[in-house]
Amino acid sequence: MISKGSLDNMNLFQIITIMAFFMLAPVTLLIEGAPFLPHNAAALGLTGDKGVALLQRVLAAGLCFHAYQQLSYMILSKVSPVTHSIGNCIKRVVVIVASVLILRNPVSTQNAIGTGLALFGVFLYSQVKRRYKDPPAAKTA
Repeated sequence: MISKGSLDNMNLFQIITIMAFFMLAPVTLLIEGAPFLPHNAAALGLTGDKGVALLQRVLAAGLCFHAYQQLSYMILSKVSPVTHSIGNCIKRVVVIVASVLILRNPVSTQNAIGTGLALFGVFLYSQVKRRYKDPPAAKTA
């Protein structure tokens, strides 16, 4: 139960995100914003539809990343940190496999060994977790 005046993890995440946006937006514009000034954008060919398309993609990428982070927080509140970590590991393997199958990215021997090692580690963890289950907690009076 959350006491009055305290924040749950989702509200804390939202507040941190909003604060980070307002703190980092000016810094980002100073460091990264020069290419988007009208004279620089024209030199880079980012005028008209190309500039709008780039802006749409940047906004979509930011929105997707925010949704990913929010979903990750929601999942973490429902499962243990170790389970969350294993899910994160599996997610990375799925992304790698999808990029190979869909985008036809080449796979080096080192990449294949690393992916196999990650899968093997997840498999071993699940086997150990199943074999050595936590004993039931003792009841307190």
